[in-house]
Amino acid sequence: MATVLPEARAVSPSSLPKSSTYTFTSESVSEGHPDKVCDFIADSVLDAYLEQDSSSRVACEVLCKDDTVVLGGEISSRGHVHHDEVVREAIRQIGYTDPAVAFSADGVQVLKFISRQSADIAQGVDAESNSNHEQGAGDQGIMFGYACSETSELMPLPIFLAHRLTNGLAEDRRSGKYPWLRPDAKSQVSVLYENNKPVAVTDVLVSTQHGAEIEQPEIADYVRGDLAPRVLGDWCHGGIQFIVNPTGNFILGGPSADCGVTGRKIIADTYGGAARHGGGAFSGKDPSKVDRSAAYFCRYVARQIVKQGLAEVAEIQVAYAIGIAKPISLKVETFGTGDTQEAREFAYRFDFRPSAIIERLGLLAPIYRRTTNYGHFGRSGLSWED
Repeated sequence: MATVLPEARAVSPSSLPKSSTYTFTSESVSEGHPDKVCDFIADSVLDAYLEQDSSSRVACEVLCKDDTVVLGGEISSRGHVHHDEVVREAIRQIGYTDPAVAFSADGVQVLKFISRQSADIAQGVDAESNSNHEQGAGDQGIMFGYACSETSELMPLPIFLAHRLTNGLAEDRRSGKYPWLRPDAKSQVSVLYENNKPVAVTDVLVSTQHGAEIEQPEIADYVRGDLAPRVLGDWCHGGIQFIVNPTGNFILGGPSADCGVTGRKIIADTYGGAARHGGGAFSGKDPSKVDRSAAYFCRYVARQIVKQGLAEVAEIQVAYAIGIAKPISLKVETFGTGDTQEAREFAYRFDFRPSAIIERLGLLAPIYRRTTNYGHFGRSGLSWED
């Protein structure tokens, strides 16, 4: 049964710039970035529990620095997960296997500070103990979803291309084609817009960790001559200003050089700053946490609005109270690119209760390691995208 919701009374200003010509920039980070290492470990722990018990309640936070990985949070599950093994395998898959550096799969120590989920939270979230006998939201909060017609993936072009660059770096590293590439990397793409339409890429920044045997000019030649033309496709042209490893060297990287924490790359995880973001991060959280599941569903509904031709740009905001299934409010914005009233009526047909979202998107399966890197949106193989 569809949920009928009151429209949010607060009117948010359009996120689309008023000027007809402007440049918008988004960034991406690779799976070897310290924060993304933490996100991947957290999602690996989540998947390990869901594989054994699909009703697991997991809120896992991770900190990585030098040779230490700290796991913290609340986990209630019938599963029995060997955290050390999961952590080391996640680090190994990312590519930190060199025993000569502080942070490596077999060399790290794993510290655990984990307790069970609070009974006060569980009584409102679990349908059996909820006073309304249905699953309530795992916390209060606001979530956003966004879609636009700039790309076939219905994603903003700058973040889409930035992810293509960092993912391309990872693929080239794993293939062995460029053996000097290392796991830590960042990219940044600036796109010129005219009348709110992307017309050209103006600037590309790539910083990639590398072996000591390679020099900065050779890395720049690789980015300009191979990586960018291959992954940017038709958006690559001779007028792009490339900036590659601007400090000169990037030999020491990852948690050996910088501290990583879960949930610090929420803009790269979503829309690159082109749309608003709610208050919560995604990784390490099971789908009872609406920070994650409702954000995925808002993206799903926004995609449907654009796919149905109701608007070229759609943004959904939903708000919840802890322990209550039905959202407090639902707001739909099309920024003048379509019929907002029709889009609103369309969105109201969807059931935004946590249990309905989880069932519709199949969120109790161990799918979350696949979401961690290169954006939670705009990639095939995810139920809220397909």
